[in-house]
Order: sequence, then C-alpha cells, then structure tokens
Amino acid sequence: MPDFSDPGLNRRAFLKATLAATAGSALMAAPLGRPSQAIAQDKAVRIAIAGAGAAGLAVAAQLSRRLNRAEITLIDDRVTHLYQPGFTLVAAGLWGPERVQWANADYMPSRVRWVRARVAAFDPETNRVLAEDGTAVPYDFLIVATGLDLRYDLIEGMEPGLIGTEHRIGSVYAGPDGALHTWQAMAQFREQGGDAVFTRPPGDMKCAGAPLKMTFLTDDRLREAGMRSRAQVTYAAHDGTLFSVKPVNEKVKELFAGRDIAVAYSHVLEAVDPGRRIARFRHGAESVEMRYDFLHVVPPMRAAPPVADGPLSWKEGPFAAQGWLEVDRDTLQHRRYPNIFGVGDVNGVPRGKTAASVKWQAPVAVQNLIDTMAGKPPSARYNGYTSCPMITRVGQAMLIEFDYEGRLIPTLPLIDPLAESWAAWMVEEKALRPVYAAMLRGFG
Repeated sequence: MPDFSDPGLNRRAFLKATLAATAGSALMAAPLGRPSQAIAQDKAVRIAIAGAGAAGLAVAAQLSRRLNRAEITLIDDRVTHLYQPGFTLVAAGLWGPERVQWANADYMPSRVRWVRARVAAFDPETNRVLAEDGTAVPYDFLIVATGLDLRYDLIEGMEPGLIGTEHRIGSVYAGPDGALHTWQAMAQFREQGGDAVFTRPPGDMKCAGAPLKMTFLTDDRLREAGMRSRAQVTYAAHDGTLFSVKPVNEKVKELFAGRDIAVAYSHVLEAVDPGRRIARFRHGAESVEMRYDFLHVVPPMRAAPPVADGPLSWKEGPFAAQGWLEVDRDTLQHRRYPNIFGVGDVNGVPRGKTAASVKWQAPVAVQNLIDTMAGKPPSARYNGYTSCPMITRVGQAMLIEFDYEGRLIPTLPLIDPLAESWAAWMVEEKALRPVYAAMLRGFG
C-alpha cells in the first residue's frame, strides 16, 4: 500500500491514488445501489424545481433523464453557478476566483424550462410557485432547493462590504470576490502578525468544517512565512465542541493543541467594531471583547425567506428557529405535503449541508418523487451522509465522512479519515471539482 501521507509519492502511485479518489470518493458513490432507469409515463406531469444551485441543477438533470413526458420548470434568477467547495482554496491564495464560477446555462438540461426570476412564495394549497416577476408556476410535484441565506446582518456592525484588507476581516462564505478579499486580508496579516480570531455561529450551517479549515490554513500560511511566533491564533467555538462528530472533535483538539491554536469555547460573535478592531462575543451571561488584527467571520445562516416565512417550514422543534424545510429525514418528502420534496441546504434534517450530501440526496428525492407519482410509498432512503475534506495545511487533509448518527463511514478504505494525508488533499484539490460538475449533469 502506498504511503498516502508522503507528498513524494511516485507517478504511478499518484495516478492510482487520484483515480481511486475520483472513482470511489463520496461524491461518486451511488447511494441507491441501482442504476437510474428512464420511466415510461402514461401521462404528462408538471414538476417545478425552486432553486438553481447544485441541488436544483442535479435534480433537474436526473428528472429530465428519467421522465420522458415530464414538463419540468426551474425557477431561479442566478446566471452564475458558484462552486462553493472551492471557496476555501481561493481564500487561502491557492486558486483564483475564476475557478469557482461557471455559467448556469451550461448545466441547464435542454428539456427544462427556465424561469429567470427569484422565488417569491410557495402556495402548496393551490400547487403553485410564485416568482418575483409575477410568474406563477403550477405543479403536480415540487422540489424545493432554495438553499440558505447568509445573515451577516444578525451581527451588529457587520456587513459583507467590510471584508478585505482595510478592515482586516475575512469570510470564506461571501462569494468568489469575498474569498479573494479574505486571502488578501490573510496575506497582509501574515506579513505583520498579531491576533487572529476565527468564529463559528450557533445553529445549522453550510459546511461546518470551513471555519476550522480557515483556522488551519492561516496557521500554515503563517508558518510558511516564518511569522507564526509573531501571531496568536484563537478559534471561538459556539459551544463546548469543535466538531459535532466525537472522534473528529478529539482529533481537531489534538491538532489545535499541537499547533498552539487557542480555543475560546462557548463564544458567539455578536458585534464587530471595525474601527477599533474589536469583536464582541456572548459567553454565557457575559459580554467578552477580543481585539483582532485578522478576524474571520462566519455569519448565522437561515433558510431563504420564501421557505422560512412561508407554509413549508418547520413550525416547531429544533429546525423551526432557522426556518428549514419540514421534510422527513429519511425520504426527504415534506411531512405535510406529500407531493413536495427537498434537496440540499434548505432541508431541516440533522446533517447534510454539503455538496457531497446533495450528491446523495438528489437521487433519493428523485426516486421517491417517482414512487409517489406512481402511487407507491417512497422506497429510497437518505442516511444523513455528509462529507468534509478537512484541510489541515497546504498539501494535507483528512477525508471525513459520517451519517446521521455521527458514525464515520469512509468510502475510501485506503484513506484513514482521522489521519492527515496527501491523498485526502488530492481529493479536495484535484478530484472533487470534475466530480461535482458531473453531479450537476445528473451523473453518478
């Protein structure tokens, strides 16, 4: 077996490792365990898809391939698709922002009608999606894939325009330009040193490993520049853990300790004073201020308003406060409206706000929609699969995959999920982007 922690792996072993990563990685897994076959329909069916992100495009491609008489309409005004898993690499100065921006039209199936307007509201009683341009899209079945909103406004004094060198604030989530400005602020910090503070909001969020990745990468970039001894790095955890999966939490604690990264547990960012370079945190009943020379902000996240403020969201329970879509965690079918399914970040389920989760959720929702259309009970199940390639330094990562129960479920047996390795880095830096593009086209 080749040593996957060794960056000097020979060419043949490198190719074998990369091909294995591409073919067997989490994003290439076939969760249903059977080929997706075309369905001969007796009559036409109207399917609306709300949202043209990764989830919406993947579902549109699969449905258009499987249903020969479906009238599929996708509602979304975005024309640029953002490859969000690459934002971390942009924010670390490893990629340019052009590598994470694609034309949505290039991934829109030819049989899909595209209403280029934002979703304004859902009317499940009359089976209609209302768009902001006044278009009303009737449906027999609906896929909700509206994603989530980044709520910088819930942090006093914070807004995306502050991201960049002048204010020494970064945020990997704020789009390609925000990621680039984050790198510029990080690069300035590593030249001068000082105090770096990294935050994580309470509640469910997109790619919960991203704030940890940014902490690790900043530490690594400081060491690369010979400036680590002139910097203090602090991670402000929103509760008493660093990661919700216990073995991963213990490993990150170990790595933080070994790299002299301090942890401030149960610190939730409440306000930013960019003029004074002060971040204010809620710590229990207290208010705590931290001075910074580089601050990485992860905003609170909520379901988009048409879901959060409408009839489709959870009305009670742990997913209600952030407005997530009320779906069954296993079938992804809406719990009150059986002709509605959810895919992606919008879903109110215990895990699954990553691109890899979309890859597993999309065929489940598609199959269960087809089952329901045929008058059958949903047959496919989503187990909460979530994947996080946890970058720990440039050229090293851990490929962490887990389910609803927090069990590690590695899909690549040659890669130890709790060991830093070059092979896991290659999955993140080389393999995932083309696999993700294939997912948008409905393959895998």
